[in-house]
Amino acid sequence: MTSSDEAQPKRRRGLPWLLIFLAALFGLYSAGWFYLADRIRDEARQMIADLSGRGVRSDCARLRVEGYPLKLAVLCNGLAYQDDAKGIAATTGALEASTSIFNPLVADVTMRGPLRMLAPGLAPLWLDWDQLDIRAGLWRSMPGQMTLTAQGLSGQTDPDDNEPVPLFNVTDLALDLWPDGDDLLYRGSFAELDITADALEGRNLPSLDGAGEARLKNGVTLLRANPRSLRGHAFDITRLQLSSGEAAISVSGPASIDEDGLIDGDLMIRVTNPEAVAEVLATAIPEQARQIRQGFGALAMMGKQPALPLRIVKGAATLGFIPLGRIEPLD
Repeated sequence: MTSSDEAQPKRRRGLPWLLIFLAALFGLYSAGWFYLADRIRDEARQMIADLSGRGVRSDCARLRVEGYPLKLAVLCNGLAYQDDAKGIAATTGALEASTSIFNPLVADVTMRGPLRMLAPGLAPLWLDWDQLDIRAGLWRSMPGQMTLTAQGLSGQTDPDDNEPVPLFNVTDLALDLWPDGDDLLYRGSFAELDITADALEGRNLPSLDGAGEARLKNGVTLLRANPRSLRGHAFDITRLQLSSGEAAISVSGPASIDEDGLIDGDLMIRVTNPEAVAEVLATAIPEQARQIRQGFGALAMMGKQPALPLRIVKGAATLGFIPLGRIEPLD
């Protein structure tokens, strides 16, 4: 008998053990999946019970965990939250939060609208969208990079009011937040933001685009502390820009908010195409149109993209050599 004839039975004898090993591995995975599913359901119900004990009503309608075997997905037909003591309430449509076996350290969340919100000092608000997705990394004690994208986002006062007021529409929105050491970095953009005249007391603005990048110092610590304000914190603005067609205004530089809510900043304002910017502002503030055109006409003499320093000391703002007045303390 040749050596090749002897090797074939050995390979055949090893095959059952391989199948047994794979079956055991799949069994362990299955047990782990169902264990996690039970834990998620139990912890969600416990969280709702704990909130109820503190006088807060919340609900995840028809909570369920699905997706076996390739993903773990938590689904609700709707979310609700109501805190009568603080006067805060919110409801939204169906939610799906999932992670896959191929990328278990990243959670994908899809939320359906509308989102109805009620908060002290604000009119009841109704937000809706065509698509809203959130992606967050899960490999740290707090989420890693978080990305939010939305298409067809719109807002209005609550339709249950006798005369709901449309507020805005934005075609595309994208936000990124991620930790960098103790700091928190932000990058975002939006396209074709249309704010209605009703939301601006009859004033008119053209469609706006925006983009920005900034760093919040010690932002990770701030998030963990569940803050109520940004007092006592500093940030660096890489760039925040608003534009409409050829007109654009951007700001960059460091700023901070002290414990009393007063702003300090050493910023740079850049204006692209001052004449076009003047026309946008003159349309929005017609009672000041003449002064706006004169001011930006002088600015245009500095070129197509002039820059002016904006200095803020304890809330007192100065643009170049022009005092702008005081900024009220922030809450």
